[in-house]
Parts: sequence; structure tokens; C-alpha cells
Amino acid sequence: MAEKIAIEIYRKKDAEGFTAALADPESRMKLGSGAAMTAAVASADLERAAAILAKEDAENERLAYVLRNAGILRDYMVRLIDEDVKAHGPLRRAMKEQEPRTIEAARQTAIAICSEVAAMMGKALEFIEELAGTKNAEAACYLAGAMDSAMGAVRSAMRYKEYFASFSSDETYRYIISRENELTLSSYEELCRNISAKMSHETN
Repeated sequence: MAEKIAIEIYRKKDAEGFTAALADPESRMKLGSGAAMTAAVASADLERAAAILAKEDAENERLAYVLRNAGILRDYMVRLIDEDVKAHGPLRRAMKEQEPRTIEAARQTAIAICSEVAAMMGKALEFIEELAGTKNAEAACYLAGAMDSAMGAVRSAMRYKEYFASFSSDETYRYIISRENELTLSSYEELCRNISAKMSHETN
């Protein structure tokens, strides 16, 4: 009889179970999963802000678009929690086999979700910037929270990418990961400055 393999679905865990799994060094969950959850929280805050504003302006098609896409982002980020766990499977197998080429290829797969989290939070920040000029204080509060959580997710994802890249024997690969992170972070920080400036302007 074939051995049954238990498949744990981390996105279905409650907050206590999720954080306990993330804290456990023996867990299959990695920092990328935590970054995806933080990104999901950022998307939820953005979605809530858009929903608040949509109540004031129900006929605004652009607001409806942002609201809809914030929900899509939230759902996508939640799904990436388990995709991150799956992405590390090939690396675990490669490490057991101790085949250098396989390990190098699997290492790139293992950080793919981190790259996706960072990319999608860029889109979230663009939506936040678009709504940042609102005079609705409650919506602005959620937008600010969304911005902070989005950047937290991005920074966590980038740190994990660099951690994994540091084990690579390919110097060019390590440089590319570091440079990509540097350029992305610079771009996102500029977005955050624009968001903060818009929010500051509305409160003055």
C-alpha cells in the first residue's frame, strides 16, 4: 500500500496556527510565505480604503476598478502563501541529491514567489498613490497602512531573495539579484514619497 502524504494548506490556518508554523524552524513555511501574507494584509487595507471611497462615489468607474483589483490582489497574495511552500520542494530534493546544477536551478525557483510578491506590491502602491489625495480621513488611514504593509512585504521578500542568492556559486546571479532589489526598492520608495506628500497636502 502506498504511503499517504499529508498536504498541509497553510493559507487555511487561523492566525495562531499560521504564525506558529512560520515561527517553527522545522516548518515548510519560509519567509516568502510570511511576505505573501503581509502583502495580502496590505491588499486588504487598500481594498477597504477603496470600498470606503466607493460608498461616497458609487458611480466612479475608476474607483470600482481599483476596488475590484485590490480584491484580486488580496486573493492572489493569499494563494501565494502555499505556492511559496511548493516552490521550495525542488530545492529540498536537489539538496538531498547534492547535484550542483540542480541546486542552482532549484534555488532560483525557490525565490520566484518573493519576486512575484515584490512585483505585485508595486501595483498595489500605484493604486494607493492614485487614491492618496482623498479627503476622507478613514480611507487615508487605511491607505497609509496599506503602504506600510506593502513595503514591509517587499523588504522581507527582497531580504529572502538575497539570502538565497548568497549561497549561489554564480557571482553574476548574485549581482543581478542585488541590483534588481536595489532598483525596485528605489522605485517603490519614490512612490511612497509621492503618497506621503499627497496625504500631507490633504491634511494641511
